[in-house]
Amino acid sequence: MTTSLGAHAGSSLLAASDLSAFGQDPWWLVVIKVILVFALLVLLTLFIIWFERRVVARMQHRIGPNVHGPQGLLQSLADGIKLALKEDIVPTAADKVVFILAPVISTVTAFMAFAVIPFGPVVRVPFTDVHTPLQLTDLPVGVLYILAVASVGIYGIVLAGWSSGSTYSLLGALRSSAQMISYEVAMGLALVAVFLYAGSLSTSEIVDAQQRLWFGVILVPSFLIYICAMVGETNRAPFDLPEAEGELVGGFHTEYSSLKFALFFLAEYINMVTVSTLATTLFLGGWRAPWPLSLWDEANTGYLTVLWFLAKVFIFVFFFIWLRGTLPRLRYDQFMKLGWKVLIPVSLLWIVAVATIRAVSLDSGFDRRYLAAAAAVAVLLFLVLSFVGEGATDEPEAESAEFDAFAGGYPVPPMPGQTTPALEPAIVTAEPDAVQSQTHAQIHSPDGGDGRG
Repeated sequence: MTTSLGAHAGSSLLAASDLSAFGQDPWWLVVIKVILVFALLVLLTLFIIWFERRVVARMQHRIGPNVHGPQGLLQSLADGIKLALKEDIVPTAADKVVFILAPVISTVTAFMAFAVIPFGPVVRVPFTDVHTPLQLTDLPVGVLYILAVASVGIYGIVLAGWSSGSTYSLLGALRSSAQMISYEVAMGLALVAVFLYAGSLSTSEIVDAQQRLWFGVILVPSFLIYICAMVGETNRAPFDLPEAEGELVGGFHTEYSSLKFALFFLAEYINMVTVSTLATTLFLGGWRAPWPLSLWDEANTGYLTVLWFLAKVFIFVFFFIWLRGTLPRLRYDQFMKLGWKVLIPVSLLWIVAVATIRAVSLDSGFDRRYLAAAAAVAVLLFLVLSFVGEGATDEPEAESAEFDAFAGGYPVPPMPGQTTPALEPAIVTAEPDAVQSQTHAQIHSPDGGDGRG
């Protein structure tokens, strides 16, 4: 199933020669590429917001936006105009410079990540004789560039919560920093196996390495770990703990309004598109057509490849929306346990297995299918045992005690004079009588029972 060593070497040489094509574009073509990427991301954000509302409305048997424009397509544009025209409020206790700078950091870094995303192969610019790759630029460490930019973008959230002067915003910022550390570690480890198979960290070279078979097929554990990590990295449900309305109101952006809130909103959806494009590039062959369309000779040439790329991206976007419409929000301790006790250990074991398979198969010519099957079984057993271990903790006893506490028929804290038998059995028999006697004495006392004449 996997690609042979010769094919890998050939694709690496081809990709290495393709890297020389970057940096050769005239200045006017670079400007056009930047404008097109910016316009595409803004339009995708408007469309995804509308698409999310329509899909969630269908899941919940509602109508969704249907007034502004045909089928409500202009609803997102109307919301953006409304946010921009709202009153811009800056709290008195806020650090004004950082408060204004924080949403700008989050938005700019979200756009910067798309500089190394390949949308297609080398094509000819219409009405000219210039040939250029459908990619702004590429780097030998392109994937590390995306991870670094995404990490800087989290600082916008942290600084927003700190500079707001609000306790709820600060708690949301602290949650986002912990979430960043936990799930970026798991995301980075999930990509190591891709680097081992591709032999490069360049996004265009990784796409070239998937000519024969996608990495999402041969590196299934890495693919699944990345999917979990990308949901946590983008603060999307059910992992949207930094902005959980139940305990943090709006979280890190509680004190924001008007255009600054719209920038955070824009950055969230662009980050969602970023991780989706990265998953498409690293695991689903990038802009290459899926089978059986790949059997067509012209499928992987020209501007048609952009269609395949966007189709794969929208599969992940629909997955994000599907999760939001179906799953409830996790508790924060469950969220952290998933990252540190499941995803990271499984990633480390899988990296060792992949490195062993690559070394043995390349050095000795051993059939790697047996090693891959053994590694997959080992990782599966570890996953099962990790979840079984979680069920063997003392949490069920705590939940049982909490259930018994409300077994007396009081779903809310007891009223004065009422107690829960399961919590205070000794007070149940004495407390009501004592309270009644004290109340009776206060009523019939000349001074009201408070000692005043």
